[in-house]
Amino acid sequence: MHRLKFIILLPFLSILAACNNPKSQTISFMISGDPAERQAYLDLVTAFEESHPDIHIDVTHIPSASDYRTKLATDFAAGTPADVTLMNYRRFAAFAANNLLQPIDPYLQDSSLIQPEDFYPISIEAFTWQGEIMCLPQNISSLVVYYNQDLFNAAGLPYPPDQWTWDNFVATAKALTQDTNGDGTIDQYGLGVDPSLYRLSAFIWQNDAPMVDDPQDPTRLTLTRVPTLEALQWFVDLRQVHGVVPDRVEEAAQDSESRFVAGTTAMFLDSRRGTPTYREIESFAWDVAPLPQGKVAAGILHSDAYCLSATTENKEAAWAFIEFANSVEGQTLIAQSGRTVPSLIAVAESNVFLDPTKPPSRSQVWLDTAVTLRAVPVISTWEEIEKTASAEIERAFYGDITAAEAAQLADQRTEEYFLLGVNAARP
Repeated sequence: MHRLKFIILLPFLSILAACNNPKSQTISFMISGDPAERQAYLDLVTAFEESHPDIHIDVTHIPSASDYRTKLATDFAAGTPADVTLMNYRRFAAFAANNLLQPIDPYLQDSSLIQPEDFYPISIEAFTWQGEIMCLPQNISSLVVYYNQDLFNAAGLPYPPDQWTWDNFVATAKALTQDTNGDGTIDQYGLGVDPSLYRLSAFIWQNDAPMVDDPQDPTRLTLTRVPTLEALQWFVDLRQVHGVVPDRVEEAAQDSESRFVAGTTAMFLDSRRGTPTYREIESFAWDVAPLPQGKVAAGILHSDAYCLSATTENKEAAWAFIEFANSVEGQTLIAQSGRTVPSLIAVAESNVFLDPTKPPSRSQVWLDTAVTLRAVPVISTWEEIEKTASAEIERAFYGDITAAEAAQLADQRTEEYFLLGVNAARP
């Protein structure tokens, strides 16, 4: 979905407030997200400043995720990062490996508001770097199936169950892929999915297969191994054999998320990220279901965290904000945007997140499947590894090469990044 790109800087109000309190400290905070998420962060900042009148927060908001990541890298490279930033666990390692982040482990251990055991364990583990908790996780989302209830009703299909198989999933997608006006062109697709390593990963694990040779100390991808290649082939077949997703030209003309919002794609694989946008849909009813399962139950972790810059002059004040943001009060405010599955167990299990009056009604799905979540390796070059492998997976998905060729090329082309990478297990 195309969203208007703009940058909103909010230092002015903080400067005015600081002038009224000469002893105040100012902390910079950079965020990304849609308007609902931005407002949730502004509410968080307001609540924090009310309880900490000696600390003011300057907020930089960048709606586009890609623009945000670019600015993040540029600012850190220039030595001028925001004091507090949000990072995904797949990307923070590049900054940790270069000593650009301040470990928050000591602060957390001394906190009277929160402790590590208050969070879902995998979210803490994902941000642990060489024995230290580096950033504090805000959320613990996972990949789910968003589905258009009206299209299921029109096709006479039952809604996705809490447990379903790959075969059930494909059969459902095929039944929902339709030429509705009989002109020989598909008007409605059963499924939308990004053809990437990140989207494929859960299905690799579900086939009881490895994605890398050693999850803790990886040295290469293992896409060419038989069970892993089977999962890749199944994923590619969604387009090449079953035709339940748009081809490359159709996807370029209108991406699958936009098709889902428009009511012309019945199921879309996404994390909790999409919920605020989908809540704006008025033309049809929708809900979420867990991923179909293969030989074993597995899902893929989606998690972002508050990170503290090593160059921050007043780390105590910055930590006070991070601590508040991840307290019950702070995570409650962010959860109200609908964007996150709270990493704080108490908030995730509360009505703030599970509120049945707001879609999706089946938010419990995220909590029920949390025990099956796995994380990709934490390595400083993972972004390059994922981007390179995804390019080959996409080529196979759209029929340019075979799944076997994509697996071989992905394994070969990422070898150098594993050699260059520093991982969470060892320097």
